[in-house]
Amino acid sequence: MASKKVCKKCKVFVTGPNCPLCNGTQFTESWKGKLTIFKPEESLIAQKIGIKKAGVYAVKTA
Repeated sequence: MASKKVCKKCKVFVTGPNCPLCNGTQFTESWKGKLTIFKPEESLIAQKIGIKKAGVYAVKTA
């Protein structure tokens, strides 16, 4: 199984050449935990950690 890359700034999982949130190009394949946010405006966890857009995020990156 191929390792998935995560934006170092946003911690969102990325499939293309740029981050869909910040348009960055710095990624890591070293991450732990996965968090899926469907409705960030209703999620207390998303509000607590500052997520404003729905998506799949890494909990911790290296």
